[in-house]
Amino acid sequence: MDIKAIEKILEADGIVFLTYGGFITQSLIAGMTDALERESEKKDINQRLANNIFVIFIELSQNMMNYSKSRENAGGEFDPKGLIMVGKGEGDSYYVLSQNILDSGDRDKILPKLEEIQGLDNDGLKRRYRELRKSGRDSHGKGAGIGFYEIAKRCDQIKYEFISIGDDKFYFQFKAFVK
Repeated sequence: MDIKAIEKILEADGIVFLTYGGFITQSLIAGMTDALERESEKKDINQRLANNIFVIFIELSQNMMNYSKSRENAGGEFDPKGLIMVGKGEGDSYYVLSQNILDSGDRDKILPKLEEIQGLDNDGLKRRYRELRKSGRDSHGKGAGIGFYEIAKRCDQIKYEFISIGDDKFYFQFKAFVK
């Protein structure tokens, strides 16, 4: 994503509280979460909304850690890089946006989960989330599992896109909207 694309996001979606692009580590996620917490206190965001934003931010950051394959990395090895952004849209709405590069194998793991989530109403989503938690399948380990269901439970809408960039690689763009 280039600077023009970020400017378009700013124009369309309003104020950005946090933007980071680059190498992702667990300690970096913790530091950014602390910054988000301070920003939410400063902006007087209610606790439920702030918690939802934090959880979505952490889940998407961990996804980038688990699934990123850089464009330059011809061997497809693990290379946790990506872009993550948290911002305020119109009214009381917020969003968390992420983008990273992944290969077709990871896309093929993620896409069926996202398609299933899109087809579920709130009750169906909660029921499916409980089923996955009880079964131990799709746990919070690497595997495009329960994290997307956790995100969907906490937001009003999700949008995603897989954009082919050649060499069996895709930009995976994900945006969660929270009120």
